[in-house]
Amino acid sequence: MQFGIFTVSDVTTDPTTGHTPDDTQRVRDILTIAEHADQAGLDVFATGEHHNPPFVASSPTTMLGYLAGRTKNITLSTSTTLITTNDPVRIAEEYAMLQVISDGRMDLMMGRGNTGPVYPWFGQDIRQGVNLAIENYALVRQLWENDVVNWQGKFRTPLQGFTSTPRPLDGVPPFVWHGSIRTPEIAEQAAYYGDGFFHNNIFWPIEHTAQMVGLYRQRFEHYGHGRADQAIVGLGGQFFARKNSQDAIDEFRPYFDNAPVYGHGPSMEDFTHQTPLTVGSPQQVIDRYAAMKDSVGHYQRQLFLVDHAGLPLKTVLEQIDILAEDIVPALRTINDEGRPADVPSDPPSHAARAAAALAAGTAGSDHVAAEDEWTGASV
Repeated sequence: MQFGIFTVSDVTTDPTTGHTPDDTQRVRDILTIAEHADQAGLDVFATGEHHNPPFVASSPTTMLGYLAGRTKNITLSTSTTLITTNDPVRIAEEYAMLQVISDGRMDLMMGRGNTGPVYPWFGQDIRQGVNLAIENYALVRQLWENDVVNWQGKFRTPLQGFTSTPRPLDGVPPFVWHGSIRTPEIAEQAAYYGDGFFHNNIFWPIEHTAQMVGLYRQRFEHYGHGRADQAIVGLGGQFFARKNSQDAIDEFRPYFDNAPVYGHGPSMEDFTHQTPLTVGSPQQVIDRYAAMKDSVGHYQRQLFLVDHAGLPLKTVLEQIDILAEDIVPALRTINDEGRPADVPSDPPSHAARAAAALAAGTAGSDHVAAEDEWTGASV
């Protein structure tokens, strides 16, 4: 099973010191965090995509391309690639380029984001959010899977005899997750294509998460990609840990109480009871996240948000070490227990997918895309 971290790239004042990093420092800190996660032995680093303050991760492929040259083992991913407001041609080309640069050590997560005004900023209508997600991703798939594409849809100009470059590494497109918190249509989309489904449940009770994952698993099996328990699932999470649980509570409380995302609302105790946020000892984090599979079944990726709410860089690096040294080894063992041999323990790697495509004779293609049965768009 894969364990890693993701960032939402917020620029937040440290309530204990009053210090607010500028955008440059925050970007550089995120790069340091990613490199440290690789050195600590974590499996995944993922970045969100935002185009408004107080967030700075506006260009995920730039950040991940740099990290591809600075890291050795960690999978580089997005925790959101805005499928609704980015041009699908640019998505196809930029992430194929990242795939080539990283030698396949990457994947990406399609999402609609959580900032409503981003739609008019990029010339789109938020009322068409789900339709944009469906049509744009269908085009991305065609651009990756077909050397020459003729295409016409509703939301962008037609393509005639178009070839996106570079072509995917080894003729195999990047692995894609679809991220959604509350939209059944996105779980359906992930299931239709046999892609991964990521439920970033950091603000939600596990009962809601189980419903969304259950829908995806059911539809994954319906579309013939395998049994429901073989579907590829990822979850989000949050923790703050110290050796002594009271030390963790005392240290994290001012950050929780003042964080724009959840400060001045529920108490930290209420929030940790109702959501996956866990503040305490490493064992408490282990116990909380070991129980996730009881609600969603055996899953393949667990990402944690650790660099938010104004936490200083030194503290974030300490949290990564605690995660890598004290929490992940126990969770790996627990999550392997009882996992059927034919249920994947990890998402499919590029090497495995390339080998499977080569064996099946489907790596790359030289045909023109015809009608897409998901969107109805045709040549």
